[in-house]
Amino acid sequence: MVAKITIPKSIDAALNYNEKKVQKGKAICLHAANFLKDAKQMNFYQKLAGFERLNSLNERATTKTLHVSLNFSPSEKLQDEKLLKIAELYMNKIGFGEQPFVIYKHEDAGHPHIHIVSTTIKADGSRINTHNIGRNQSEKARKEIEQQLGLIKAERQTELRNPGVKPVDAEKVIYGKHETKRAIANTVGAVFGQYKFTSLPEFNAALKQFNVIADRGKEEGRIYKRRGLVYRVLDTNGNKVGVPVKASSIGCKPTLDNLEKKFEDSEAAKETLKPFVKSKLDDCLSQSPSTMKELMEHLRQKNIYILLRQNAEGRLYGITFVDNQNKVVFNGSDLGKGYSAASLQIRLATANENTIKQDEAKSGSSSGSIQKEISHQKNQDKSIVTTSKIESPLDVLLSTKEQYDNVPGSLIKKKRKKKKRNNNNF
Repeated sequence: MVAKITIPKSIDAALNYNEKKVQKGKAICLHAANFLKDAKQMNFYQKLAGFERLNSLNERATTKTLHVSLNFSPSEKLQDEKLLKIAELYMNKIGFGEQPFVIYKHEDAGHPHIHIVSTTIKADGSRINTHNIGRNQSEKARKEIEQQLGLIKAERQTELRNPGVKPVDAEKVIYGKHETKRAIANTVGAVFGQYKFTSLPEFNAALKQFNVIADRGKEEGRIYKRRGLVYRVLDTNGNKVGVPVKASSIGCKPTLDNLEKKFEDSEAAKETLKPFVKSKLDDCLSQSPSTMKELMEHLRQKNIYILLRQNAEGRLYGITFVDNQNKVVFNGSDLGKGYSAASLQIRLATANENTIKQDEAKSGSSSGSIQKEISHQKNQDKSIVTTSKIESPLDVLLSTKEQYDNVPGSLIKKKRKKKKRNNNNF
């Protein structure tokens, strides 16, 4: 278990970070300890109010928030109940057992981990001292919990992620720009000494990214029959160029016999590192790449090199992954059925079809909107035409209605006033 502690400036920032993860479906709020209500019965503001009630008791403290993440090995399948137990044990051991704290399980990484948010202000207004809490209380609590619950130790996790080797000092060998034997020896020595592989093709997958290959020659040839091995430089097209270098003449003695011993020694280490590589692949595949090129670009950003194996017709029949961070090589099928060349091609094709359908749907929707607009415009035009027919100048002039609006005053016929008859004449 690896514990990481941060002291954010505000409680709402730490709480908001986790709540947003919940809203996006990337986290679950497992439990709210020492609150009056259960976590499921509270929204963000109710949780925040519970913390701020205590924080208001101490105006002098400048830091009042504790944000912890507890991280576990990908190989550990921990149920929610066990995660809760770990969190509660940890908080008790570092002196926060009586404090209100909220536990979140995050599901956005390749390894299981939880986040815990709490306040450093106690019910009496005093502040819990967090100076060196990571080095002192947390480190002690972490070791005790690992021992008590049988968790993979933090030291072991660090060793698995960074297998205690120096970075590869090999660089791509460019024929004609490097002294061939020395360049090959440097590259082969670095890969042979640091990477985990269980076959000659896997070894070559790691070497090829540096333009070097281990070559046994043709099966009917003298080198192959005598179990010999030479190393050669590859040009940009993957063709062998230059003078071959015998394996026995290289300082680390990467002969076929010594490589086969290396294959056996790497078996256990590769099995341990498998979850780390799979988690990287899963993370890249979750981004729904629709082509092999897109997948390779995602993996390149995670320091994974891909070697595609194709036949003479260019058909893909195999795939090999070289994790340059963990210094390990895997054939796709060795990681699981879903990582073989065939399975990945099907998955990428499906993603591509979905992308096309979505584009067509958007295009159809846009086309439909345009058609509706055109139809609406036509109806408006018809309305204008109909109106113009009804109220044409001829119709207006022939209308029996009196039209005073648009008729000049001089043309309006004035009515004669009737003379009043004088009754006195009778």
